[in-house]
Amino acid sequence: MTDLITLQGVNKYYGDYHALRQIDLKIRQGEFFSLLGPSGCGKTTLLRTIAGFEETSSGSLHIDGRDMRGVSANHRPTNMVFQSYAIFPHLSVGENVAFGLRKDPRGKAEKARAVERALEMVGLGGYGGRRAHALSGGQRQRVALARALILEPKVLLLDEPLSALDKKMREQMQVELMRLQRQVGITFILVTHDQEEALVMSDRIAVMFEGEIGQLDDPETLYRRPNSKRVASFIGLMNFLRGRVTEVGAQIEVEVAGLGRCAVPAEQAPAGAAPGDMSIGIRPETLAILFEGETTDRRVVRGMVDEVVYYGDMTYYDVRIEGVEKPLTISMKNLIGRPVLDVGTATRVAWDERSLVLLAG
Repeated sequence: MTDLITLQGVNKYYGDYHALRQIDLKIRQGEFFSLLGPSGCGKTTLLRTIAGFEETSSGSLHIDGRDMRGVSANHRPTNMVFQSYAIFPHLSVGENVAFGLRKDPRGKAEKARAVERALEMVGLGGYGGRRAHALSGGQRQRVALARALILEPKVLLLDEPLSALDKKMREQMQVELMRLQRQVGITFILVTHDQEEALVMSDRIAVMFEGEIGQLDDPETLYRRPNSKRVASFIGLMNFLRGRVTEVGAQIEVEVAGLGRCAVPAEQAPAGAAPGDMSIGIRPETLAILFEGETTDRRVVRGMVDEVVYYGDMTYYDVRIEGVEKPLTISMKNLIGRPVLDVGTATRVAWDERSLVLLAG
């Protein structure tokens, strides 16, 4: 993939407030890219900067090799789908989709065909004559997508477009957006605070904190090898243990509270890891409770069930381990014949050194 968008040294100030801090970023042609982070981290400001609704205070922004300084939003090869969808309730679905073609020189019949193609693309073929106010939330979101795509932008910018939908519809639309992005082949940039949404939909994710990019990686790398405790805390659930690195080589030798001496693969540690205190992370699904009669080749530590949260398909246990300050959270699939343990049950916890991640910060 070639780079379509390049930001170098981008800063954005609002008075004394430093909203974007020295952003260096390249977004590729045809990828589904997400900006992920908590409220106020700068992700929407960055999206609006790419769109042309905000000017950079310093640094450069190029789209498709063209410098965007001084180029207004309506002259950039981008289009945005807003969180509110901005659907005009007094217009029909077709009129909403055609709104962006007001100044297009094509004839009426050709515009009508373009509208129908756009509606078919988002699964609303034949809906052109319907009134917009009669649509469901998911249908309104599709209309907003069709209205943006009819202008054939090189980049589609999505500002938390699924946040107003219920859980089931949101999950359905995640799949629809992925399918649509592959179909049209253009670059999608999604702003979201929903970690699961970003992991499901994205080719790459930039995790932002306080106007800076904390980590930029593909979803699997981001989840399995976060580069800091801050990123690990934000992406999914993570247990944190105290650790002390004693030796650095092909493997990292580390003393882990409650687990003892461990040899951690070097790729599970940050670059330049050195002897000293470090935080150790381990995901709930990489731990396992051993039920009666179960054996394992993995390492085992004894514990006591402190809390049980039943979700139907999964049960989450908090298990107290000697030498560990907080209970470890463990997620277990509820298989047929596997009981749900009670609080206070003594148990064994299996774990593997390859699941440990050494974390900076």
